[in-house]
Amino acid sequence: MKVEARLFDVTTIFFFLSAVVYGVWAKEPVGTVGLILTGGLSLIIGSYFHFVARRITQRPEDNPDAEVSDGAGELGFFSPGSYWPVALAASAAVTGVALAFWQIWLLVIAIVLVLLTIGGLVFEYHTRPEHD
Repeated sequence: MKVEARLFDVTTIFFFLSAVVYGVWAKEPVGTVGLILTGGLSLIIGSYFHFVARRITQRPEDNPDAEVSDGAGELGFFSPGSYWPVALAASAAVTGVALAFWQIWLLVIAIVLVLLTIGGLVFEYHTRPEHD
């Protein structure tokens, strides 16, 4: 995670410096605010990666002397086939249409659909704890 944190540190510095240069050069507030907000979002993500990097063991990606074989093994669980992402995309599309045409009744239905599909996606492989 240290590599990812460094990448976001560099992008944060770039966006804040760009905001200063753009603000002085262009004297246009909207672009300056956009660059400052982008730098802030990059700072949030970089801070999260720094936070996680301190709490996990060192990965092969963080070790400059690591070999390719150090990264071998199981990487995690990936769903072999799930229809929840398709349902989530469809409900997000309905939400977009509702916002585009400003149909409040459709927006309420779409938000409920988005929340249901997010719940389905998150809890797809959740199992109940076994009781004795």
